[in-house]
Amino acid sequence: MPHPHTVLRRLLAVSSACVLGGTAALVLAPEAAAEPATSVAYPSGASATRYSGLALDTCTAPPLASLQAWGASSYRALGVYVSGVNRTCAQPQLTASWVSSVSQLKWRLLPIHKGLQPPCGARPTDAKISTTPATAGSQGTAAASEAITAARSLGVQPGSALYNDIENYSQTDTTCRTAVLSYLSAWTKELHRLGYVSGVYMNLNLGAAQVASVYTSTTYARPDALWIARYDGVDSLKGWTGISDSKWSVHQRAKQFRAGHDETYGGVTLNIDTDRVDAPVATVAYPYKVTSTTALNARTGSSTSYPVAATYASGSTLNIVCQAPGAKVGTTTVWDKLTNGGYVSDYYVGTPSNTGYSSPLPRCTYPYQVTAPNGLTERSGPGAGYTAVGTSPNGALAWVTCQRTGSTVGTTKVWDRLENGHYVSDYYVATPSNTTYSKPVPPC
Repeated sequence: MPHPHTVLRRLLAVSSACVLGGTAALVLAPEAAAEPATSVAYPSGASATRYSGLALDTCTAPPLASLQAWGASSYRALGVYVSGVNRTCAQPQLTASWVSSVSQLKWRLLPIHKGLQPPCGARPTDAKISTTPATAGSQGTAAASEAITAARSLGVQPGSALYNDIENYSQTDTTCRTAVLSYLSAWTKELHRLGYVSGVYMNLNLGAAQVASVYTSTTYARPDALWIARYDGVDSLKGWTGISDSKWSVHQRAKQFRAGHDETYGGVTLNIDTDRVDAPVATVAYPYKVTSTTALNARTGSSTSYPVAATYASGSTLNIVCQAPGAKVGTTTVWDKLTNGGYVSDYYVGTPSNTGYSSPLPRCTYPYQVTAPNGLTERSGPGAGYTAVGTSPNGALAWVTCQRTGSTVGTTKVWDRLENGHYVSDYYVATPSNTTYSKPVPPC
């Protein structure tokens, strides 16, 4: 990656077109022994966050004052090295307090793990991935656990994307290639098992193309997001040599297009790499106070009809991860989701608005990969009879906001409402269940 240490679910035999096009009978093949799309086990308090715009990354996380000064820039996201045996830069600023403070300044964070490196690349002194595939897989699992532990200590919440930094390596060494792919597959599976989104950072020509080559492989789990390094000065998330635009195509890409250079804003100069990002990032908790004069009930869903899960005194601080639509209370239909999975009406919370959504709080979303081999038709309502309004390619992230009952597809009547308002059959989305609703996704 940058600066001194840069060295450079369900797999189905029936296409979704047959299933979603009308009343054709379904003939289902057995599930494959392994799948590229593995489900994410989001805990109750999880939510994903995504960012679209310019990002920067520095070897050492900048002081809070520097990022305050850089509020004058067009950058609003920052890559931070949270863990890894090959993380070479000291991180004196990188604390839970720093993460909370910069997040309240409306910066988004991309947490990076720089752990074991390819056995045929990176720096000679770097600790390396084993050339034995089974061992490499165990190392990938351990890397995910290490990154999650570090991220959680900084206040980074489940549902966050964590990016594994893999530096340049030989593209002709098949043993090395298998080791790296085994490591990253296990990394992805373990992140998913523990409720996190999987990201990978690689050089476009010296790593990323190999991950793209196994995009539909039943041997390796597919990461959710790809962040490439290509220092060509081209600020674009399309047209990547060797990687089709249909892969990682729905808010799943980032590109580091300019290497280390100085920029100055607000009188503060930083040496940065520049990135274009449209991808999942870290989810953090934002502290806001209860403004009601009496105790506020938190409920198990976004309506007063749901059971009370907890009660918070007037003036107490709530840790909010995202906002969701719900039953109207006072002047708003917005509900705030807490880190423990409870919901409170935003009308009684001191967010900037009590009529609508409040930045920097994100909308509550739960991304899962699309498993339909030929792509999944997006419709205007929860059924195959509704108008087709788009398509999600195989492997795209379905950014699910809620689920509701609709027409039967395969083994389920569940349809997923996406962030863009479209609906897709849950049968072709790698949610935990393809027969019923999947928590913590709420009902529509």
